[in-house]
Amino acid sequence: MDRQIDDPNLSSETNLELAPKSRYTSAHLMCRSALWGVAGFLGSAYFSWVSFRHVTLSEYEWPHDAWTAATYLVWIVLLIGLAFDTRCPRERLFFGLLVVNFIVGCVMTLWHSIPVADVRAARIGTGVLWGVAALISLTTLRGREIRGDGDANASL
Repeated sequence: MDRQIDDPNLSSETNLELAPKSRYTSAHLMCRSALWGVAGFLGSAYFSWVSFRHVTLSEYEWPHDAWTAATYLVWIVLLIGLAFDTRCPRERLFFGLLVVNFIVGCVMTLWHSIPVADVRAARIGTGVLWGVAALISLTTLRGREIRGDGDANASL
């Protein structure tokens, strides 16, 4: 039988001490591993390059189908969840920039009669945002400091 149930004289503090401790803390998602910071940089830099490539080639078409809009919405919900799941300001800024980019993409997808000049401006604006997100993701590569109790926290 469970020791906590068998012995009613145990205090709640003792019960908490006996409970298994979770190793997962959501304070830092990207700062835990350099791989995530590098992946964020590479992905964001690629999308920045794609945005500016469209501008230099004067390609101002934008998809206006339901699947694209649904995909944007799924990414927006996922990224908002990631932004709220972390307490690291660098990661929140990174995920926030991605949310803004995907919101712009979703609006552009839903706006069927968008003028070409607005598509060009959106491509330039999202290219800049992707570039800033790439740079922000590199800030998650900084080392972490370890406190005396073994808890790892990213240094700001």
